[in-house]
This record gives sequence, structure tokens and C-alpha cells, in this order.
Amino acid sequence: MDDHDPATGRRTHVFLATVMAARSAFGGLNLKQVNAVDCLVDGLRGQLSTRPEQRAAVRPGRIPSDVGGGVVSHGDEEEPDLYEMDPIAFESLVADLFRAMGMQAVMTQRSNDGGVDVDAMDPTPIRGGKIVVQVKRYRNTVPPTAVRDLYGTVQDAGANKGVLVTTSGFGPGSHTFANGKPLELVSGGELVDLLHRHGLRGRLGHGGHGVHPRQTAPDAADLSADHNVLGMSWSGNVALDVCALVCHGNRVLSDDHFVFFNNPRTPDGSVRAVTSKSPDKAAIRVAFDALPTRADRLVLVAAIDPSVNPQADLSGFTDASIRLLDTSGAELDRLPVSDGRSGETALVLGSFRRRAGGDWDFVIGGKGYAGGLEGLVQEYGINVS
Repeated sequence: MDDHDPATGRRTHVFLATVMAARSAFGGLNLKQVNAVDCLVDGLRGQLSTRPEQRAAVRPGRIPSDVGGGVVSHGDEEEPDLYEMDPIAFESLVADLFRAMGMQAVMTQRSNDGGVDVDAMDPTPIRGGKIVVQVKRYRNTVPPTAVRDLYGTVQDAGANKGVLVTTSGFGPGSHTFANGKPLELVSGGELVDLLHRHGLRGRLGHGGHGVHPRQTAPDAADLSADHNVLGMSWSGNVALDVCALVCHGNRVLSDDHFVFFNNPRTPDGSVRAVTSKSPDKAAIRVAFDALPTRADRLVLVAAIDPSVNPQADLSGFTDASIRLLDTSGAELDRLPVSDGRSGETALVLGSFRRRAGGDWDFVIGGKGYAGGLEGLVQEYGINVS
């Protein structure tokens, strides 16, 4: 409805109800028998003003002017291929997506934009604010330098958050750098899912929803295979990310052989993060016999989770140990781990090293890092710069 904005006194549109529903859901309603409010709120999961008589507005998911733009209908009746779209049209589609998600969004001018493709504003109280969006229409993995550049742009622009949207994907270096910072990385597959969820259309080549598929060998370490579980425990309430690197010497075999919060398993499945069981706080499953022949070291590391404990260090990481469990969960051995130290935010817990006869021995770690997980993994060849 039209009314006056109490903040400006100007005439504006005030939205008292909003709903987005698929045609099939709406077509299945018997409108003659429904209660209007129940149908809107419960049946269609819409929103209704809590005080419509006072013109208390709701935030619409989409407004009529956002529907039916040229980008949305691009490609006639077919899903538009995001790889083949005009770059400006692709940026416009991303802006459409942010508007469909209830934000204000505009494309920036092509010059003097500071590397920003879309300026967005999330009106949500407390967690909302200014968002800068960069759009990368890539086929190959986005390099970590692009994520680092976005962080600089967020700081220069005084924004609450930076979002990097791509048609491809991100490596562990990018995720490691973004962890704990006001950055959000949206891969191609996630982008397509978001488009469809908000009534927009797009695909990635002939694969539809697929994106930058990881080429993996058959899973050589199926759950039924012989394996061990490494259960990590420690005293204190500090939140840690426990990770593993499959290495040759002190170099990780590849980015995909760094098992962490955004890459829960190696390509062959020989190392994977699993749910821990008490008394352990973290667990990694390893099929030692299935590790790549080039691998001669499995390095276990822990780092402060900056999203949970941004000001913490490892001085509260004490009484730590690694329980070596067999396939049935029986404890075979308990391996000591060095305590953390003040000022350190990441620590090498230890490493399993392949001996000449094929056996694996555990060597205690203890080297700490003040630069968190980012600083640690660079020593093993993960690029985060």
C-alpha cells in the first residue's frame, strides 16, 4: 500500500505481507476453504505485519519490479548458461539475486569501483549493513589472492561483509584465509542453488547444478575397510579446528590432501574428518594402507577457531592426547601431545611417518605459530597469499 515513510515523510510503498510460493504449491490450495491468515503464514510460509493497523512493515522477499527482468528470462525457455552469459548480464543477475533475498543492491559503475561489482545493503537489524560483492565468472579455482583482495576492499569501504561469487570454486587456501573474517565465499554450485531457491534461473554448462567437479579416484578407503580413528582430546574450553595434511616430506601432496573444515576428506577417502565420540573432542579417520604411495607423512595440526574464540590463544590447550583406535573403536594406544603456549594460535600436534618397512611411527610435534592456521599451512605449501 502507499503511505508516508515516518522517517522521511515521503510517500512510499509499505509492505504489510509478503510471500513467495511455487506455482505447484499455490495451485494445490482450495482457496474457498482456507483461512486467509493461516494460509499465508502457515500454508505458504509467508510473513504478515504484526501491527498492520499501525503500518508496521515487513521486508519483502521480492517486489514486483524485480520480477521478469531480461536476465531472468535469458535463453528463452532454457536455463541460461552462466559460463556463456555477457559479463554485465551476469553481474546483473547476481544483483537480482541479492534483491530477491530481500536486500537493496545496485551494480557499480565500470570505472572507479574499487573492485566492487555490486553494492548491497542488508536492512536486517544487528547483523545487516553494507555488503560489497565481487563476481568472478571463472572455470578454474579462484586464487587466494582474489579473496585477500576482497578483504582489503571490505576494510577500505568500511563494509560489514564481503561476498565473492563465482561460477567455479575455492581451494583450501582461500577458505583458510576467509575463516574468522567477514567474508563469504559462494561457489558455482551454491550460486545455482540460490538462484533456483529465489525464483531465478541459471546453470553451469551442460552439468546443470554441478560446479567445477573434483576429479576423484574411486574411494579406496570405504567405511568397511581397515582403518584407524585418531581421537583428539584436551583440557580447557578453547574451540579448535583439528586438521590433517597428507605430505611427502614437509609438502602437502595437493590442496585436496589438506583435510579441514571446508574439505572433510582426501580425494581417495583415505583420510577424512568424522564425528568424535566422548571423551574425544575431534576425530580423523585414516586408512594408512590406502594412503597414496608418495605420502610418507600424515601431519596433525590444531588451530584456534577465530569465529568462536577470536581473542583466544593456545595457553588453554593442555593435557592433550591422541587416542589411536581400531576399526571397532577399541583403544590401541594413547599418544602424547605438547601443551599450547601463550601467543600461539596454531600448533603441530605430531606426525605419523612411514618407515622403510611400511610401518607408521608417531613423532610428537610442538611447533607453534602466532599466525593461526593460515601461517601454519603455508609452511606445508598451501598458498593463502
